[in-house]
Amino acid sequence: MKSKIENPKSKITMTFINYASREINCKIVYYGPGLCGKTTNLQYIYDSTAPQAKGKLISLATETDRTLFFDFMPLELGTVRGFKTRFHLYTVPGQVYYDASRKLILKGVDGVVFVADSQEERMDANIESLYNLEENLSTQGYDLNNIPYVLQLNKRDLPNVTPLDELSHELSRKGEPVFEAVAVNGTGVFDTLKAVAKQVLTELRKG
Repeated sequence: MKSKIENPKSKITMTFINYASREINCKIVYYGPGLCGKTTNLQYIYDSTAPQAKGKLISLATETDRTLFFDFMPLELGTVRGFKTRFHLYTVPGQVYYDASRKLILKGVDGVVFVADSQEERMDANIESLYNLEENLSTQGYDLNNIPYVLQLNKRDLPNVTPLDELSHELSRKGEPVFEAVAVNGTGVFDTLKAVAKQVLTELRKG
């Protein structure tokens, strides 16, 4: 038997509860411009997660982009009212012309990670993608201010990065947790994930 939890702020059905397996299923979406490191984040998490704790990694590839998703159960985060928590992680395609796919993937989201590309020449792409996130959330009835949200500043190892303070000032929306990252070697990847997962669990426990 499955049921759903409603978000009282938006009245949108979100989290799925599977009573048979005593699991709460939550959806976290990694958003950001093309080639910012969304896929790299998920691939690193998947490769670092014990086989018995994760499902199959699904990749939907197009000519220029791909969407990844998989589910896993991080036992160290504990339970919610006696239920284990299973997180479903998704990336959205970064290219603008896949906007319909982005909207679809955001449906039923419980938490969002925005992955920014720290390179100076990618600032406009970051800002455009962030506005696109806010717009697409709004069309689904969500408000970025009311959902679990984390900002990750990726590619901090490159020589042409925007200074941290400037990048945070441009992209921060509501005093959300901000993490520097180098996703290719895992730096900041799990810190980011744990921060958004904790916010999601906090919202669930309020219910």
